[in-house]
Amino acid sequence: MPWKGESDPYKIWLSEIILQQTRVEQGWAYYENFIKKYPTIFKLAQAQDEQVFKLWEGLGYYNRCRNLLHTARFIVDEYKGVFPNTYDALIGLKGVGPYTASAIASFAFNLPYAVVDGNVFRVFARFYGITLATDTKEGMQVFNQVAYENLDTQKAGLYNQALMDFGATVCKPMAPLCGDCVMQKNCVAFNTNQINLLPIKSKQIKKRRRYFDFFIFTYKNNFLIQKRSKEDIWAGLYQFYLVENTSLIPAQPTYLKQVLQNQLGMKNNHFIHTGFSAPVHQQLTHQSLTVRFIEVTLTTKPAAFSKAIWVPKAKLRAYPFPKTIIDFLQHQ
Repeated sequence: MPWKGESDPYKIWLSEIILQQTRVEQGWAYYENFIKKYPTIFKLAQAQDEQVFKLWEGLGYYNRCRNLLHTARFIVDEYKGVFPNTYDALIGLKGVGPYTASAIASFAFNLPYAVVDGNVFRVFARFYGITLATDTKEGMQVFNQVAYENLDTQKAGLYNQALMDFGATVCKPMAPLCGDCVMQKNCVAFNTNQINLLPIKSKQIKKRRRYFDFFIFTYKNNFLIQKRSKEDIWAGLYQFYLVENTSLIPAQPTYLKQVLQNQLGMKNNHFIHTGFSAPVHQQLTHQSLTVRFIEVTLTTKPAAFSKAIWVPKAKLRAYPFPKTIIDFLQHQ
């Protein structure tokens, strides 16, 4: 991994933000692309928002990208581009929580802070036989206490990296290498046959079902697009005209009439409907989406779209879209 053993706080911070809620396999290429295009925090701070969102496109959880830009500009403005080197200052940065602050503090500045990620939770839960749920207040307190009791305060960065690597390569979630593990003699989970039961999580995220119909309006070979609001998923990205429903509406002329004629004031001779796509399902962490695409060619531009953004097909990919729309465009 290119960030492994890194001591530059900018690169450590960037890798940690990218890897929040993202698998290493997916985040790796994004990290390398960001470092190539924005090798310093000054370059990132000077970048246009849409260029950065475009580079982030497909990675999801776009609030991370907004926080990334905000923090880069804050450090340039307030710290002259030099990362703060204390935990208290680091945790005050937007988008930086206790885990990320500890990671930067220990890896960049060798400060005595324990980094407790999923790998570390798993190692400690199994080795000490901790049956408290990792996602409860009591559980967090116990795991943090154990982490600091074991921390090598003289070599915090090296110790944290070693423990995380051990969890990732030996004490793995599935099929851990217990047979060859040098810790097995003192491992409670190994000796009590609880390997596959630990660690424990108590909370299950409540899923929200949403139904998105994207109307792809074209007028004289230009596509109508909209910028999403800041109060929802994919904030700051672009989309086609969206109608959100509480269920999957049957793909029938009555539904088109309701949207095109009643909602947008079009007449029958103002549009040519060219078809519904099959529903596509996308699972986000806390939302389950069912998405359709409905292609409509306009013969007249409706008054409702007088201030809309119209883009020729060749320039569509210059705008950052959610992954679902990117996948659709790639097959057109």
